Amino acid sequence: MPEQQAKGGRILYGRRRGKPLRKGQQKLIDRDLPRLAIPLDADCLDLPSLFPDPCRAYWLEIGFGGGEHLAWQAKANPDVGFIGCEPYINGVAMLLGKLDEFGARNVRLHNEAAELLIDQLPNASIERAFILFPDPWPKSGHNKRRFVATANIAALARVLQPGAELRIATDHTDYGAWILWHMLQSRDFDWKAESPEDWRERKDDWPATRYEMKAVKKGLRPVYYRFLRR
Repeated sequence: MPEQQAKGGRILYGRRRGKPLRKGQQKLIDRDLPRLAIPLDADCLDLPSLFPDPCRAYWLEIGFGGGEHLAWQAKANPDVGFIGCEPYINGVAMLLGKLDEFGARNVRLHNEAAELLIDQLPNASIERAFILFPDPWPKSGHNKRRFVATANIAALARVLQPGAELRIATDHTDYGAWILWHMLQSRDFDWKAESPEDWRERKDDWPATRYEMKAVKKGLRPVYYRFLRR
């Protein structure tokens, strides 16, 4: 499996490609990805310059999978600039197809490990972030590869605005406990939950993903965490 390295010596993991792309998907990749890809050629990104229209805020989705959630949010919030991170090229192709359907102008993409992009985001620049059904790396020897970990939580705290919301969902029981433990260790976030319904049920503005629907079909019960940047 390919590895990359971010600042601080962090090793980054992630699957890059699955089944061969269909001709239509490859055409979208060739036509749209170069135009939407975020260039990491500066020490700090200038977010307004990435989007053709003015944005009232910037939202970040880490690991958007097939793009169901990101495409829904982009269509529902046309005045928000969306940054989607996904190293899996097949997922990127699926998202591009969805964006093409409604002519989205408010999405930019990073087709590498999310840590590489987060390192170049300005301080307090992101109003909302999503980590939905990340790879749980279930083998104990692979737990160190999980995205939700101390270093990445600190990196997100740096780029999130005060009061910004971080949404994390998983259908993996052990990873759910892992996520909550690590987030509660951070002094930068408060868990937004007053009753079990606050983390057992999705909000109306939180559409399902294909991975979530597969999990529910298997009889698994996802958790939906919401944290606020202090």
